[in-house]
Amino acid sequence: MKQTVVLSITGRQNYPDQEPEVIELVTEGTMEFRNGGWDISYEESELTGLAGVTTTFRVEPGKVVLTRTGALKSQMIFQQDVPHESLYQMPFGALMLTVKATSLFYDIVPDGGVIDLSYNISIENTEAGVIDYHLDIRAK
Repeated sequence: MKQTVVLSITGRQNYPDQEPEVIELVTEGTMEFRNGGWDISYEESELTGLAGVTTTFRVEPGKVVLTRTGALKSQMIFQQDVPHESLYQMPFGALMLTVKATSLFYDIVPDGGVIDLSYNISIENTEAGVIDYHLDIRAK
């Protein structure tokens, strides 16, 4: 059964020769257990620069899949120390990304939980940096 949750999200992007960029967001979303895993979804906003995009974290045993739909389309698969390629489709073009989770932790229960994810990202086969996500999920 889908339930309404409050998500506290911190994203940190670390790129070489730049100050880290940190985005903190508290938003309402949904959480649902289906097909052996959890779907945690929310609508992006102007604050994240992704207005018109729905983001879903799919948590399954041993992996997290981040899917974005709407104005931007992508699917990134995170498994500890396993690289995955994905196409990042934007209105003005597409990029080939490779992501490799260096740290992956989640603990999801019916009334909420946490996801901690850190990964290296390469864009068009060029190392781009490290991205960290922390999600606190709690039932509303």
